[in-house]
Amino acid sequence: MTVIDLKQLRENPEQFQTRLNLRSGSYDIQPVLELDRQQREIEMERSQLQARSNEIGKLVGQKMKSAGKSADAAVQAEIQALRDQGNQVKAELANLEPREKDLKEQIQAILLTLPNLPSATTPVGKDEDENVELHRWGDEYIPSNPDILPHWEIGEKLGILNFERATKIAQSRFVALLGAGAALERALIQFMLTQHTQAGFTEIIPPFLANSQSMTASGQLPKFAEEAFKCDRDDLWLIPTSEVAINSLYRDEILSAEELPLHYCAHTPCFRREAGSYGRDTRGLIRLHQFNKVEMFKFVHPDTSEQEHETLLKQAESLLQALKLPYRVISLCTGDLGFAATKTYDIEVWLPSAGKYREISSCSNCMDFQARRSNIRFKEAGKKGTQFVHTLNGSGLAIGRTMAAILENYQQSDGTVQVPDVLQPYLGRAVL
Repeated sequence: MTVIDLKQLRENPEQFQTRLNLRSGSYDIQPVLELDRQQREIEMERSQLQARSNEIGKLVGQKMKSAGKSADAAVQAEIQALRDQGNQVKAELANLEPREKDLKEQIQAILLTLPNLPSATTPVGKDEDENVELHRWGDEYIPSNPDILPHWEIGEKLGILNFERATKIAQSRFVALLGAGAALERALIQFMLTQHTQAGFTEIIPPFLANSQSMTASGQLPKFAEEAFKCDRDDLWLIPTSEVAINSLYRDEILSAEELPLHYCAHTPCFRREAGSYGRDTRGLIRLHQFNKVEMFKFVHPDTSEQEHETLLKQAESLLQALKLPYRVISLCTGDLGFAATKTYDIEVWLPSAGKYREISSCSNCMDFQARRSNIRFKEAGKKGTQFVHTLNGSGLAIGRTMAAILENYQQSDGTVQVPDVLQPYLGRAVL
């Protein structure tokens, strides 16, 4: 696992630290640089000792060959002295190897905790208050009814959402979807997958459990271990997003440049502890421990990743436009950037009951960050060596949040909810 380009870090430590400092949190690269210095010193010493060991072995062979079977006592003593020197060198080598291995493991452990560097085009800011709004869409679809109920209330009145019985089955922050609620969820999933596959994405149903290597490769581990649900007996984790699974499709593989780009979409349940969100969104569909999501994921050539990021955003936006749900797009600032992302666009849908926009999709360019952790490379015909691919991911969309937006924005004064036109063929009804 490559994690971060140590050569780049070693050659440009000030620039690397400066860019890290733009993120939230505190990151210090000096321990890595010091461990790297020690490791390279040992590596040089080991290389010199190995060369000396090879030289001694060669001398012993030459002397034995020239002396033959009739070697006198002096020659035998000389050969034995060389062998003793060789054994001493081997003992020193044996002592260095575990020390070097330990240093490498310490370096790796620290590098795994360092996030991706922000893109030069990512707005600089301390936190979410300094995110930059890029544009809005669908203001004409914002409902004027002042008496709109929160989605959980209208959902319970319609008998399509039940949080109390879900708590009985599991615990709080789960929901049971009943009747038209379950059908609406299924319709949304089918609608989104159809839109993506028609746009050239290949649909995939990945495993919903991932091993620790896959979680580490995508950037979930070690940082977000407390956020995830783990099956300790099997070293498997319930995926917090299908990004984890799709990212590892080509782990430790070398693709050909002709295969790129690779565009995938997947519907999966997602599982998150939401450990850092106590007291936030405790009601409704916004922040559940289990939720469905349709994800888009791209493996692309580095030369095209910026353009692929823009088209990823447009694809996610097209779903909300088809559903006629008002939204805005923001560019996350450096202080609000996700761990693996170098640049992120968030799409926030309008929720009338809250009177504000809430995140419904996050479209991120990770460049080679995940590819390095996953060792996914590609080779171009006629060129020496390989390069790391770039990976991008985007929600297309979070199903529960989309349902919440529909229940509120399409709520009628008579207590019913109109079904968006594009969903009616999937749902088979016009009103909930």
